[in-house]
Amino acid sequence: MESDCPIDAELRSEISALLIPPSPAQVDKYLDELIKSRNRHCHGIKVKQNGELGKGVYADLGFKEGELLLKDQMLVGLQHSSNKIDCLVCSFCFRFIGSVELQIGRRLYLQELGVSASQGCCQTDYSSEDEDSGDSGPSSSSCKEKVPLPKGFAESLMNGGLKLPYSDKFPLPPAVPCHGGCGEAYYCSKPCAESDWDLSHSLLCTGEKSEAVSREALVKFIQHANDTNDIFLLAAKAVSSSILKYRKLKVAHSEEQENKPNVSGIPYPSLLLEAWKPMSVGHKRRWWDCIALPFDVESSDEVAFRMQIRELAFTSLQLLKAAIFDEECKSLFSLDIYGHIIGMFELNNLDLVVASPVEDYFLYIDDLPYPEKKEAEEITRPFLDALGDDYSVCCQGTAFYPLQSCMNHSCSPNAKAFKREEDRDGQATIIALKPISKGEEVTISYVDEDLPFEERQALLADYGFKCRCPKCLEEEP
Repeated sequence: MESDCPIDAELRSEISALLIPPSPAQVDKYLDELIKSRNRHCHGIKVKQNGELGKGVYADLGFKEGELLLKDQMLVGLQHSSNKIDCLVCSFCFRFIGSVELQIGRRLYLQELGVSASQGCCQTDYSSEDEDSGDSGPSSSSCKEKVPLPKGFAESLMNGGLKLPYSDKFPLPPAVPCHGGCGEAYYCSKPCAESDWDLSHSLLCTGEKSEAVSREALVKFIQHANDTNDIFLLAAKAVSSSILKYRKLKVAHSEEQENKPNVSGIPYPSLLLEAWKPMSVGHKRRWWDCIALPFDVESSDEVAFRMQIRELAFTSLQLLKAAIFDEECKSLFSLDIYGHIIGMFELNNLDLVVASPVEDYFLYIDDLPYPEKKEAEEITRPFLDALGDDYSVCCQGTAFYPLQSCMNHSCSPNAKAFKREEDRDGQATIIALKPISKGEEVTISYVDEDLPFEERQALLADYGFKCRCPKCLEEEP
């Protein structure tokens, strides 16, 4: 059949080695290192083996209601393609960047041009010598129907020609363009730009300095993902980061050799396994086996649906292979590996959400005392009316968080993902919903726990289990 991948047959043993789950001791060691790392606020929790549930997160200290349990740095994450039209954020940490004026003006300018999500982001230079914007804009209730601005206003706001009152109350870091020249990725700082380049973007950049095998093929891959499912972009980051880590490990390994032999072109399977380690820890199944059946697909058509998903993944993989293939990491381009990577995201992903400073800005204007509010709204009201109900759109995406993914489900959880006022980047923030005692398991809900029992169980079946928490046992017919 067309979607048979020759690499799967050729490298069966290498692929099997990558997909064998690490031992409990290896998992414990890796996760313990993450907990102790400086870029995570997670003192007071432990990850332990939990019998039939695999892993679980447990309190190593007592926590009060509302107390922060965990800030987890994502392993890989992305902003949804459709959301890039509304929000300009750092491509690495997902902080909003530029200025309130740039955020509003850019959105209205693209709206005027009729740019859609499927066309991708406009390649515009958002970096400038100006620091943050000078002032700020309007507030109060948004209009249901958008009222167009006079011609040129949005572009002037975006380019710094217009300043909004009080926008200095909401400073944002200046936009730093990708040094690869793609015109698509922007960052809040040079360290974020360098980190993203080293981690995965150097292979996925479409600019002149890209290290991709074929930039033309890469553009086709990205377009296919935007047209079908942007989870493929997340999978590409996982593959790219594994390749780049393998290359670094190989250089370090060669430097350790006494005679420093030329190791170019010689694969090192053990180093690839080490580079793959962050991906190996996550629970995974093939995407086409674990994806939930859509409501509009009859059970009689399930086999055909899952075959279509497999073929879609195969098409995406072939495009990615043409773009960034590395012979020494050939097994990463097998359909089995690609399907398991996507399946891992399907089973473990958490919504990536960052609140918009534009919403905060308009609320600030709305709370101003008279006559300051009236004076400010004379300037800001046209922009608020032009944005309509979309004025409060936040950054939205999806990400894989290695520690959060170890948290088990309960329909009566004692913790939840919740962004506080100070949480302005893409890290996962988990807080206690109720007091948690030392030694107690930390649980979150994978579904809306307010749904009826039958609906919750139906949704959880897509994750491959039935909830047996006290709430479900009490409600079970």
